[in-house]
Amino acid sequence: MANQATSSSSSPGPQEHRLEGQAGEEDLLTLYGAESGWVEARTHCDHLDALSSDLAHIPTPDTPCYRCQHPSENWLCLCCKEVLCSRFVNKHMLQHYQQTNHCLALSYSDLSIWCFSCDAYLDAQMIQQLRSVHEIAYILKFGEAPPFRAV
Repeated sequence: MANQATSSSSSPGPQEHRLEGQAGEEDLLTLYGAESGWVEARTHCDHLDALSSDLAHIPTPDTPCYRCQHPSENWLCLCCKEVLCSRFVNKHMLQHYQQTNHCLALSYSDLSIWCFSCDAYLDAQMIQQLRSVHEIAYILKFGEAPPFRAV
């Protein structure tokens, strides 16, 4: 018994080392979502007519949730410009959509744009109506213009 206890603290052999490396890689792939699949943002949305007419003036990305004052994981409603927390905090943006049918929102965490009605992310660089608000949010968050990809 004492021999087994001491042998577990010895260095692993080459075969054991290889297996540990493989298990570690699989754990990393699972951790980073390799099995979850690719999420491709839509390049078209039928709900863009709901956009606010003044998205040139938006609250800053550090604005807390208007309802609970939570400081992060907040979204900007692109219909009325309210800032509300995500479904991972207190679900105020989701509740806002359910109560008002304001379906378009920009995440201040990663600057993605979500359409609740389409149940999909929208490609802000491909959809012309979203480019300017995405660029303004990026400048407010990072202090410089975003690197747009060629479309």
